[in-house]
Amino acid sequence: MAGCMGVAMRGGGAVRKGMGIRTSVKSGNFRPTKQGAGMTKKGVAAYRRANPGSKLQTAVTESSPSPARAKRRKSFCARSAGQMKMYPEAAKDPDSRIRQARRRWKC
Repeated sequence: MAGCMGVAMRGGGAVRKGMGIRTSVKSGNFRPTKQGAGMTKKGVAAYRRANPGSKLQTAVTESSPSPARAKRRKSFCARSAGQMKMYPEAAKDPDSRIRQARRRWKC
């Protein structure tokens, strides 16, 4: 299947690439924007079941995390600051997903 983007060959048939889980807020795997816009513990567990070997973790929300978790937070904050620069209209909107996520991560 040359030229088919987003499709992986597995066992002779084409399989669509994706998260492997339901991505709606209603499913309980994701938070609504007003609550910080990230994945829930349930969502992370579902993702890790659907994608063996994944190391996905939930947001670092504690005020004084361990050094390793503090490093993850710092890294996320740096990456999301780049997103704010790329999407200035989202950066201006206090209810945008990126702004809500940064607030949840305490950036």
